[in-house]
Amino acid sequence: MVTKTTAEEIPAMKENFAELFNEMFGEDKGLEGSVVKGTIVALSDDYVTVDVGLKSEGRIARREFGFNTEMKVGDQVDVYIDRYEDKDGMVVLSREKARREEAWNELEKAQQNGERVNGVIFGRVKGGFTVDLSGAIAFLPGSQVDIRPVRDVGPLMGTPQPFQILKMDRARGNIVVSRRAVLEETRVEQRSELIRNLSEGQILDGVVKNITDYGAFIDLGGVDGLLHVTDIAWKRINHPSEALTIGQPVKVQIIRFNPETQRISLGMKQLEADPWSGVEQKYPVGAKLTGRVTNITDYGAFIELEPGVEGLVHVSEMSWTKKNTHPGKIISTSQEVEVMVLDVDPQKRRISLGLKQCMPNPWAAFAETHPVGSVIEGEIRNITEFGLFVGLDGDIDGMVHLSDLSWDKSGEEAVKEYKKGDVIKAKVLDVDVEKERISLGVKQLTADPFEGVAQDLKKGAVVTCIVSAITDTGIEVDVNGYKGFIRKADLSRDRSEQRPERFAVGDKVDAKVTQVDAKARKVSLSIKAREIAEEKEALSEFGSADSGASLGDILGAAIEKKKAESGS
Repeated sequence: MVTKTTAEEIPAMKENFAELFNEMFGEDKGLEGSVVKGTIVALSDDYVTVDVGLKSEGRIARREFGFNTEMKVGDQVDVYIDRYEDKDGMVVLSREKARREEAWNELEKAQQNGERVNGVIFGRVKGGFTVDLSGAIAFLPGSQVDIRPVRDVGPLMGTPQPFQILKMDRARGNIVVSRRAVLEETRVEQRSELIRNLSEGQILDGVVKNITDYGAFIDLGGVDGLLHVTDIAWKRINHPSEALTIGQPVKVQIIRFNPETQRISLGMKQLEADPWSGVEQKYPVGAKLTGRVTNITDYGAFIELEPGVEGLVHVSEMSWTKKNTHPGKIISTSQEVEVMVLDVDPQKRRISLGLKQCMPNPWAAFAETHPVGSVIEGEIRNITEFGLFVGLDGDIDGMVHLSDLSWDKSGEEAVKEYKKGDVIKAKVLDVDVEKERISLGVKQLTADPFEGVAQDLKKGAVVTCIVSAITDTGIEVDVNGYKGFIRKADLSRDRSEQRPERFAVGDKVDAKVTQVDAKARKVSLSIKAREIAEEKEALSEFGSADSGASLGDILGAAIEKKKAESGS
């Protein structure tokens, strides 16, 4: 028989059903997804059974509590209610999720308050690292590990250290933290404290942070200072990397400090004794020393006499003979050389050195072995408008001037007989060691044909000449083997006869010697002077104008006498 349920009975049945459900499964108080306190009711090697006050108990894997954790029945623990029922009818609980929830709550409070949180870097992922924040896993980007790039993160892993939370997304379970922010904040505090206590002359410990071409930046503990390459050591350092490495601890002294710009100049060599102290006594002028070539330039070479003390050998002091040669072709870097101290200036920290002074002076050596008047033999190295340059012993040159090539030819004419590479003989005329000049002569190998002119041709003597050439200005004549010249005005006393063309080559003429110039190698003669002299002689011998005789009579008598003397 089927009974019908009345409308009044339906609400009552619903209420009874709800009571029965709550009685069986417990009242739904919205506990799912929350953390509650539970009591341990049973322990095994693998599981911990916890009662959270619901209709059934829950089991949690013992590993979630940690194997070293001491627990006993009756202890209260915080657990996370994941679900009300699993396939076995038990409440699904989690200790790890409870700890994570606790961690998230603490992290959110820390983020709101701007507080630092402690964590441990335990893993490496793409783009950074994973950090355990007391149960919550956070991401540490690679750029946030340190203030400057870190090559090796190994020493930082597994070590508890503070972090700053940059971002949190609970819904997605994302946490981004920064170690760099903590370091920068600490650095600012240290920097302010350090700057307040800085002073010039102060000695500090630092670490090489960065190396450049011009120096190195030193981390003084929150503030950087520049150590210029010239202040690293007293000796020459071409690049800071020769003496320093990144991460190297160093002791430095503050040379200059500007509180306004906070620029700090540091020095290392200032902590050592100045090697230039007493340098004048150690390196007197004229002393010969041995040094090492440290640097070569276009204008000379730097020689290290001791660590921190260098001298310059100017290019002019490199070699006696190689005047226009680059220093790099004479000496090389790191070569040990002997030098002479030429000048010392301790104020300017300059020492002038000479390399050639430790070698024999080839001009002085030549002067000793080849005195003036000796004959040498050498190859013509060059021909210029001045003369010939002849190669000599010791890689030096001697010059034969154009005027010393020939006795009877002009220099321009005589030089045409020579060419580069010819081997010639010459006589040493002069050696100037100071000016490094050697004068040679070719014509001096033979006697000067003009030397006998002064003896053979006395001034005022009447000689017979042979016409050798006719010019517009006069005639050239040969006088006993010597060349002479009769000017146009001296060809005759009579102006109408002063014509060079009335003479012919080969004609014999009598003329009077008027000048013998040995320097100019020139003999001047005059027919006119001879005629005037003969006239005066005739006047004195055959009469005078006062006797009544005419000039024609006197000259006629003189001519007759001369004919008679020549006929006898």
